[in-house]
Amino acid sequence: MTDKEQPQTLEELRGRVAALEAENGRLREANSRLQTENRLLRQKLDHFIRRYFNGPRGEAVSPAQLELLLQGLPKVIELPQTEPKPAPQRAKSSTHPVRRVLDDSRLETQEIVIQPPEVQAQPEGWRQISEERSTLLDWVPGKFIKQVTIRPRYVKDERFALAPLPPPPIPQGMVGPGLLAKVFTDKYEDHLPLFRQAKTFARQYGIELSRQTLGGWVEQGAVLLQPVYRAIAEDLVAGFYWQADETPIRYLDPDVKGKSQQGYLWVYSRPGGEVLFEWRVSRGRAGPEEFLQKFRGKLQTDGYGVYEALAKEREGLTLVGCWAHARRGFHEALAEHQKLVAWFMKQIGLLYQVERELRRQKAGPKLRQAVRQWQSQPVLDRLQRAMRRVRERALPAGRLGQAIEYALKRWKELNEYVADGHLEIDNNLTENAIRPSAVGKKNWLFIGHPEAGERSAIIYTLLACCRRHGINPFDYLKDLFTRLPAAKITEIRQFTPKEWAKAHGIRQPLKQAA
Repeated sequence: MTDKEQPQTLEELRGRVAALEAENGRLREANSRLQTENRLLRQKLDHFIRRYFNGPRGEAVSPAQLELLLQGLPKVIELPQTEPKPAPQRAKSSTHPVRRVLDDSRLETQEIVIQPPEVQAQPEGWRQISEERSTLLDWVPGKFIKQVTIRPRYVKDERFALAPLPPPPIPQGMVGPGLLAKVFTDKYEDHLPLFRQAKTFARQYGIELSRQTLGGWVEQGAVLLQPVYRAIAEDLVAGFYWQADETPIRYLDPDVKGKSQQGYLWVYSRPGGEVLFEWRVSRGRAGPEEFLQKFRGKLQTDGYGVYEALAKEREGLTLVGCWAHARRGFHEALAEHQKLVAWFMKQIGLLYQVERELRRQKAGPKLRQAVRQWQSQPVLDRLQRAMRRVRERALPAGRLGQAIEYALKRWKELNEYVADGHLEIDNNLTENAIRPSAVGKKNWLFIGHPEAGERSAIIYTLLACCRRHGINPFDYLKDLFTRLPAAKITEIRQFTPKEWAKAHGIRQPLKQAA
């Protein structure tokens, strides 16, 4: 530094020192960052070496290949010296039962040939050089079949053509859509547990399928159906009138050894519309509170206190009573006061007689409202007067006293259906949707895991909706398992039972229970 370059004042000297210190700080920060990047790169490289030299067969790369990748880099990691491993001896008796069945010449074979689109458009000049074959174990009513999909491979002017393989219902699985639909309908519609299905397959058809295999199919198949379940829930929320009920289901909790726990399937339904099951591990407030969060309209239920509390807290939520539940209390009191209770039962029967006649005439909401106000309202007024008089001398703890107290406490809700022709007199449509699951409980007693409750809710929802719309559940599920794997998310709504029935020209009137 010359005399002219040296700072002339103390302030200039201090400025020069500060600049050097700032530059030194930047260099230290850059050096620290480079050291961190270097350390991370070494870790990634070390992980790469461990994975591809010691990983699964077929993923390894040779040291020579890795040396080419590392040319020009400092030798910071020693490459391991690997020795060829002897091929493992394959057990002679460990053949998978499904694969043995698929190779069995006794099974009827159904071949499906899929040609590439470009070959179909212009077949001239294409020459077939080979073909790809994919095999599934499938079911047609009455028998197992071996379904073989053949995809010819073509060549033309150094171009190759091969049709894409339609995705199976279960990725990398060997079960066809028909067999998967049979397992689902046998278990959830006909209440045949999986271990009984496995025995039936072996005894009647000679097909060896374990209960664990069938359970895996059910689990993965339910995942495939989940988007359709969510579409049904979205359609249900759009309605203004719901019915709700719940049924207990025993389940095994892996954290509680030695005994089963009680969960619940909550059922929400729109008369004339869809049915939806929701699984909860308790009967507490959280389930309906969350599900009904966006619902504003009329909710028909029994006298469960959770619904009554929600109706008091939420504006726009109106409770509708269920005369089937009210009638049940009087029926149970017949043994105590036969003549008196028989009169109450006869009056309630008159209410149901009006409903049967309206259904026979296929009356619309306006006619139903008019007829109810004309014929049903006088019966209701007569019932209310009689209940008030009898309550004064009936034992509160007796069955008749309890039945009267139940009805009078909810008298406003029990009269809602008269003023609105869209409403039903009771909640029987939802109870009918629950009934198949109640029959199933007698066969399988409990579900094996809480997550199985969620799968059951999905499948029971689809099957209940099929019954509402007059759909054969096997045909419906087989079609879904065939087309859903390749469907776009924007196409999911067309797979709901309501839209599926429309597309297939099914027009079956809804059967309502009295």
